Amino acid sequence: ISGYSLVVQARDSGTPPLSSSVTVNVDISDVNDNSPVFTPANYTAVIQENKPVGTSILQLVVTDKDSFHNGPPFTFTILTGNEEEEFTLDPHGVLRSAVIFKHMVSTEYVLCVQAKDSGKPQQVSHTYVQVRVIEESIHKPTAIPLEIFIVTMEDDFPGGVIGKIHATDQDVYDVLTYTLKSEQKSLFKVNSHDGKIIALGGLDNGKYVLNVSVSDGRFQVPIDVVVHVEQLLQEMLQNTVTIRFENVSPEDFVGLHMHGFRRTLRNAVLSQKQDSLHIISIQPVAGSSQLDMLFAVQMHSGGFYKPAYLIQKLTNARRHLENVIRISAILEKNCSGLDCQEQHCEQSLSIDSHSLMTYSTARISFVCPRFYRNVRCMC
Repeated sequence: ISGYSLVVQARDSGTPPLSSSVTVNVDISDVNDNSPVFTPANYTAVIQENKPVGTSILQLVVTDKDSFHNGPPFTFTILTGNEEEEFTLDPHGVLRSAVIFKHMVSTEYVLCVQAKDSGKPQQVSHTYVQVRVIEESIHKPTAIPLEIFIVTMEDDFPGGVIGKIHATDQDVYDVLTYTLKSEQKSLFKVNSHDGKIIALGGLDNGKYVLNVSVSDGRFQVPIDVVVHVEQLLQEMLQNTVTIRFENVSPEDFVGLHMHGFRRTLRNAVLSQKQDSLHIISIQPVAGSSQLDMLFAVQMHSGGFYKPAYLIQKLTNARRHLENVIRISAILEKNCSGLDCQEQHCEQSLSIDSHSLMTYSTARISFVCPRFYRNVRCMC
């Protein structure tokens, strides 16, 4: 307990007795009676041979139950095991290499490290750090090519995470880092630690080929990353049709079915090869395992096919479409639950271009805006 607050009353012996009160605050000053604590109690770390001097090997973590002036900053010292000065320990507790290690020279080092707190008198504790020297990387990283599709509303892309590179390495202790060629950093970024691709705001319509690479410290491997950006036109939203799928997640649809279904859908609804199929958005149906896919078809001449025409085409080809994935319903208007005949149902569709949904798989990522469907009965 760091302090007490007491109310003390004095009362005299007169008639009637009179009294007054005063508050007494008692602060308990801290005595440095707790030693620093290493977490975990002892450490094991590895370093590959031939790593450059200054390579980070380990971060020591120390806590102290005393108050702040009796705890950090801590003073770290290597007491034993560093007679040849192969290691350095900085004031923040980061253990680094001071030489280039060779697996053939020594495979293991055991260091005794001391942490001393800032109290008076100082308290100390010790930990042991076992450092294994392993052979340098012999396998190149492998990475899966990534294709990213971004659907955005007319120059209104807010930016954000659009996908993630999946890379592996057969060398167990390799740490992979990701880099993007510098001239592309004005439009995209890549997280160097986890491979997440980040797009900045305001992407234009078109195709972008990113020059990304992954490195294990010895080998550097290029990764094919292609980004397709498609900007929606307002006219598309007035001519959309929704296909509702049964028992499929957005990620499974994107990773397993989207390419095949798009190809089958093109064959079913396009009157001419020059017509364009636009997948506007995919979105889970709230409270169910269903998934809605919103699409429109643009004619070669520039206009859009009417939803009634597309629905007729879809109905005729439904059996072929279901060879790819099970369809729950084909919707132009969604008046279920309203006491309303189809011809009296008015539907409006709105797109929230600043609320993006990213469905990322190892090979394909699909980024699209959230949509809202509003229906009302015009009877």
